[in-house]
Amino acid sequence: MDITHFLSLLGGLALFLYGMQMMSTGLEAAAGNRMKQILEKLTANRFLGVAVGAGITAVIQSSSATTVMVVGFVRAGLMDLHQAAGVIFGANIGTTITAQLIALQVSDAAPVLLLAGVLLHCFCRRRFLQSLGGVLAGFGMLFLGLTLMGEAASKLRDMPEVADFLAVFARTPILGILAGLAVTAVIQSSSASVGLLQLLAAQGVIGLDSAIFVVMGQNIGTTVTAILASARGGKAARRAALLHLLFNVFGTVLFFALVRLLPVTAWIAALTPGNPMRQIANAHTLFNVCSVAALLPFLDPLVRLTEKLIPEERPASARAGRRKAFREGDA
Repeated sequence: MDITHFLSLLGGLALFLYGMQMMSTGLEAAAGNRMKQILEKLTANRFLGVAVGAGITAVIQSSSATTVMVVGFVRAGLMDLHQAAGVIFGANIGTTITAQLIALQVSDAAPVLLLAGVLLHCFCRRRFLQSLGGVLAGFGMLFLGLTLMGEAASKLRDMPEVADFLAVFARTPILGILAGLAVTAVIQSSSASVGLLQLLAAQGVIGLDSAIFVVMGQNIGTTVTAILASARGGKAARRAALLHLLFNVFGTVLFFALVRLLPVTAWIAALTPGNPMRQIANAHTLFNVCSVAALLPFLDPLVRLTEKLIPEERPASARAGRRKAFREGDA
């Protein structure tokens, strides 16, 4: 793989990420404040919170955007940690829609979508139609990026050292998890990293038995965005980000055990034989659905663990009193 193909891969990834951002921005603009109002009002029940989180993320095509929005609500006191947990759980299910759309392989329609989007965005005066144009243009750009990445990834298939390296993931699953985590943490988009993985699978570069562990790591890596967003957001925001991380870590541990104990990979492959892109998408969906189903009953203990790991700070007067008592005790 020469430098030209490597640059094509990076260029395709850049187009994909920019297309995702355009779609998300356009959809948020088209929806106005309605999504925020839904998040604020319809999250009292954990099951409803999961449904709301999944629905909004499926619409805006970004679990990171939903989670960052939730972190902001928690920081502002508009939502408590229990409400945030349900939405975060649901966001992990909603984000799998992107991989399912990629598996449809509608790249041939990308130029048409891009043209239609640009025309709407540039020549329509209504804000809603301009936002819709941004969505269509972003969708077209996303698939153009996928096409570029696919052409570059096809060159990897002929490189035996790459095949040997990726085969290690099946023999040493922890390396696959770490690779998925690292790539997703760097590009801050699980949709982009899963899309790249789908392309590698379609080109025969990586098999499902290795890719399924990379998917687990990708779901942990996607929490980096919320962690960064919460860095200066106060204790409540950091708790929401930590809750997102814990959900994905525990989900990975549970799904890892499931994959090792049961022929999960064979079941996924049997659903769509001969379609590796769909298999990766289904593995991504199954991981998140299983994680939510397993962890939702333990939402309260998970929230308590989060609060224990990031405890409330004692008032300054209380800390001073403890220090004084400690000094007097030494005396």
